[in-house]
Amino acid sequence: MKHYVYIISNKPNGVLYIGETKRLKKRINQHKNKAHSTTFSARYNLDKFVYFEEYNTEAEAKLIEKQMKKWNRAWKVELIESSNPKWKDLYREIKV
Repeated sequence: MKHYVYIISNKPNGVLYIGETKRLKKRINQHKNKAHSTTFSARYNLDKFVYFEEYNTEAEAKLIEKQMKKWNRAWKVELIESSNPKWKDLYREIKV
């Protein structure tokens, strides 16, 4: 089963959250609907799915997630803008 590392935001160049999941569409839907109302993503209204990467194993995805969380903000923004320069919400494009 594939695993994913994703980034959500509240607006272009806004607050960023990096997560890992094996059920990408379900997890992004939870963020959008604030299924867990006390979480960081709910508090900061992070509902725009702006970036993701696919991995073959959970271990690999978790490792990349931890590494990306340590990156400076400029690197994260550059990563997003390299594939999504307009910070478009990619939720409707999820095919997994």
